[in-house]
Amino acid sequence: MNKEAGRTEEGNTMAAPMRVGILNDMSEGPPGPSDVERWLRLATDELVGNGRIDREVEFVHAWGLGLPSGTAAAVERAYEKLVDEDVLVIVGPAIGDNALVATPLAERHRVPTINWAGAETARSAYMFHLQVGSHEDESIVLARHMAVHGGQRVGVVYDRSPIGRRHLHFLQAEADVVGLRIAATTSVSPLVEDATAEINQLLDAGMDALIYLGLGLSAPAVVRALKARAWDGPRAMNTAGLRGYIPAFAQIIDGWVYIDMLSDGNKTLAALCQRTNMAPAHSFIAAAGYDLGRLVAEGLARAPERTREGVKNGLEHVKWLPAAEGYEGTLLGFGHHDRGGLHGRYLVLRRWQGGQSVEV
Repeated sequence: MNKEAGRTEEGNTMAAPMRVGILNDMSEGPPGPSDVERWLRLATDELVGNGRIDREVEFVHAWGLGLPSGTAAAVERAYEKLVDEDVLVIVGPAIGDNALVATPLAERHRVPTINWAGAETARSAYMFHLQVGSHEDESIVLARHMAVHGGQRVGVVYDRSPIGRRHLHFLQAEADVVGLRIAATTSVSPLVEDATAEINQLLDAGMDALIYLGLGLSAPAVVRALKARAWDGPRAMNTAGLRGYIPAFAQIIDGWVYIDMLSDGNKTLAALCQRTNMAPAHSFIAAAGYDLGRLVAEGLARAPERTREGVKNGLEHVKWLPAAEGYEGTLLGFGHHDRGGLHGRYLVLRRWQGGQSVEV
């Protein structure tokens, strides 16, 4: 095959591949493609193989270390690079703060984009959203859990960031509904290394349960401060607890209830893990990546024309796919003015216990 000439040996013109951009906002650059590409490729190859996508799919990468440790400008540059690479759709960012940065860019360039973060506010005509957690919904689940299984006076520590403040707002609103008493709140830097003063403030206010809301980088400092005061009451955190799939982090937050996206009873997830021989420790990225990949693949397959506008239209026609994330029965899809990809009970309460994640 003569690829440079764009022709096969028989002289037939080759079809140009569909280009998909991957925006990695958690790294400054390569080496190599991200793990996400593996799952995007698995889903798109399935539809290429059965003829629903009539040409190859090519993945184009751009890196820009975003917030909180990097900058919004780095995310903007990475996004603009993908726009210039003529991609039909962009996947990313994965951090809520950076998804908010990318949303106006998707509108400006009219490029369909799927972020896989927790920011419900990072949705627009061209910005689609596969919820990896939710700044809004997680806090509601945590408030209801603590109202039944927590203490009488709950302390809240949250990241001093759009993520943390959004979580806190919805937690306080739901606490009023379910009769949960919030004794005190305090904020920490998302990158704090010593949270002693903030935790002492909550303990001195008489809290008997604790909720942490943030990205998770500040969680080890919170845990150290609690241990210094020998406090071991009921404690829960948002999807920051997903970092426990890194064994060292699981040890740090041992005993914490947290919000996950995986349920032991999800048949789609079980089939995926069996098919790919995926170990449980890696099943979160498999579930999120494969759900993300199927949305991209179906959007490409259903596009009425191979343009950015066509792919946007194709994504709106994705309906009722069984999700690997969430409880059994959770569905994937979008629609006209519907930019949230997961529908149903997609948030799962679990606890880290002896290095293992146990469904609550």
